[in-house]
Amino acid sequence: MVTAEFADFYLVNVYVPNSQRELTRLAYRLTWDLAFLRYLRRLERTKPVIFCGDLNVAHTELDLANPKANVRNHGFTPQERAGFGAFLKAGFIDSFREFQTEGGHYTWWSPMAGARTRNIGWRIDYFLLSAALRPRLRHAFIRPHILGSDHCPVGIELR
Repeated sequence: MVTAEFADFYLVNVYVPNSQRELTRLAYRLTWDLAFLRYLRRLERTKPVIFCGDLNVAHTELDLANPKANVRNHGFTPQERAGFGAFLKAGFIDSFREFQTEGGHYTWWSPMAGARTRNIGWRIDYFLLSAALRPRLRHAFIRPHILGSDHCPVGIELR
């Protein structure tokens, strides 16, 4: 995690721990989510916060190609999804969902079996921001055609 302070907001870039295939790190992941939310709230007492990165969770069924087959898999457990929901309940906004309410938009694809070519992916990379910054949010985007990783770039534009 890296936190940068700007004049009117904090920017936090984070790689959230993965709960692992057999969910061996699920308890650790849930503890992380709570601690990270406390950290964000502390920052927010001073000024608004934008946080971004690989959050290692698909929040809703819209955020992955095969939700029914993945309900109990790492990255889509009810507990991880609730952890993401806690950020929203705390007032943070999923910037991409402010502009796009349909599925089929992913940020990660398995390198196996041509998943990217067939767009069988997961949206696990996000930009979330404090509600106070919503009036400045002009655009949020995913760039699936940019190759070089099993993830693709995501971003936002602020006024």
